[in-house]
Amino acid sequence: MTILVTGGAGYIGSHMVLALLDRGERVVVLDNLSTGFDWAVPHPVELIEGDIGDEALLDRLMLAHRFDAVVHFAGSIVVPDSVRDPLGYYLNNTVKSRQLLSSAVKAQVPRFIFSSTAAVYGNPAAQPVFEDAPAAPISPYGCSKLMTEWMLRDVHVAHGLQYVALRYFNVAGSDPQGRTGQSTPRATHLIKVACQAALGQRSGLEVYGTDYATPDGTCLRDYIHVSDLVAAHVDALVHLRHGGESGIFNCGYGTGYSVLEVIKSVERVNGAPLPVTYGPRRAGDPAAIVAGAARVREVLGWMPKHENLDFIVETALAWERKLMLRNTAT
Repeated sequence: MTILVTGGAGYIGSHMVLALLDRGERVVVLDNLSTGFDWAVPHPVELIEGDIGDEALLDRLMLAHRFDAVVHFAGSIVVPDSVRDPLGYYLNNTVKSRQLLSSAVKAQVPRFIFSSTAAVYGNPAAQPVFEDAPAAPISPYGCSKLMTEWMLRDVHVAHGLQYVALRYFNVAGSDPQGRTGQSTPRATHLIKVACQAALGQRSGLEVYGTDYATPDGTCLRDYIHVSDLVAAHVDALVHLRHGGESGIFNCGYGTGYSVLEVIKSVERVNGAPLPVTYGPRRAGDPAAIVAGAARVREVLGWMPKHENLDFIVETALAWERKLMLRNTAT
């Protein structure tokens, strides 16, 4: 059986490819390399450079491989960018996902795992937020992902496609073995940016908003190590293969850390203070969002191994140092 991983040359997708290879699975990656890197796809995985919106390419690919499952990571993920360019986000995250689903249904692919987001909750009324909380996204990014969840639900009813949608909280860190990590130079993830600032690759770190209704006034987030997140995808695949029901699951630890607490962790792990400035709030940022993460443990049997902020930061810093050496060598 072969699995199609869209966006498999990117941050989370490349970790998923490694996890599947470690299990002995056959994998094909489809990525347009707009934010991914061909070197992040290990041999002997076949990398197809192309777009998930290309119907002819998808049909050829699915006819050639008869995929057991699609694991869909491809898409745009920067919340402020989605506010500035909503149509671009609806195109990349919704319209093209519709094409991918159409081709999967046509090819009778039985299983589909989708990379969704906690941004579908918007500013939830209570913390932690559970899967049955109302979906009320406050950014086009969150809306674009929620629309794809709706399509999955309806395709499941109409065509029997079994699916799991995983709502990510804040993903960070890198492969503990140092095989891959967050490699986009200008990524906006807080821990990535803080690590780059710690290593002198950025002039500093800006904190967006200090007047939120949180203990220290900065945004509160649930940070999950990327390897634990990928393990939830593997658990979802096993769940569906064993006849488990389709569903939506939060992926987080259920613990919130503020922006200032993350900065302290980076300073603690790196052993030096960070250059920090303070600015206004960004559009589309909720004050706090922490996962109610019981369902993913109970239903999928997920057992995280890296539930520690300092460890997440350690692996992120290690990857940044490795990237620096790689860039120097090239």
